[in-house]
Amino acid sequence: MMRLQIDGIALKAGERTLIRALTQPVDAGEMWCIAGPNGAGKTTLINVLAGLTNPASGRIELNGRALAKWHAPELAKARALMPQATHDAFSATVLDTVLLNRFPHLTGWGWEREEDQHAALEALDRLGLTALKSRDVLTLSGGERQRVALAALLCQDAPLLLLDEPLAHLDLHHQIDCLRALADEAHDKNRTVIFSCHDLNLARRFSTHALLLDGNGGALTGPVTEVLTPERASAAFGYPLTLIRGGEHEALVPRIT
Repeated sequence: MMRLQIDGIALKAGERTLIRALTQPVDAGEMWCIAGPNGAGKTTLINVLAGLTNPASGRIELNGRALAKWHAPELAKARALMPQATHDAFSATVLDTVLLNRFPHLTGWGWEREEDQHAALEALDRLGLTALKSRDVLTLSGGERQRVALAALLCQDAPLLLLDEPLAHLDLHHQIDCLRALADEAHDKNRTVIFSCHDLNLARRFSTHALLLDGNGGALTGPVTEVLTPERASAAFGYPLTLIRGGEHEALVPRIT
């Protein structure tokens, strides 16, 4: 079980302030969506939470320990990162590509054990990729490669999952499969999930909490339906949105005049 504490962090891009000051605890079992307009700092924030870059000020803690004090091998067991873009430098099967994320768990000579193979095959099965396990990743479509990246993330078996635009390149069916898999990780395995997303309605449907960036230093946090409201989303994205309802369902849509 992992508790993430964001303590007074500020993020900048050159002279521009992306986040002025953000303090927020994130607990196990929660699924957070980071939303905001292009350039608001979603990728920057995820990279900071992953320990790849440092904030301009403030600090991040995992289980009460500053992120900067974690050694790389133990951090790789504590958090898994799915970046926005994946570049395959050489040919490898889908199964071998997913198995790469088991590296933090390997010992001795570094050979995969039966449990590592099982974890990789289980992750592929959860995302409907079993039939592709022997395919070369260089032959996959963008959507197929995105699902393989998600399978690799799940295979890493970390308590904190960080994903930058995991729905990119996916059709609606696979977007929902992706979010259901992540929601299962949070609900059934008590893991912490943080992902960036442009689809506010899918975020409202699957997330427990949201972090809304406005690109001008502001950051709103809280339960997803309290943060991703028409008023707050309209202000952040600079375009009027309205909430429509049909029975038990609701959706944010542009208010075109």
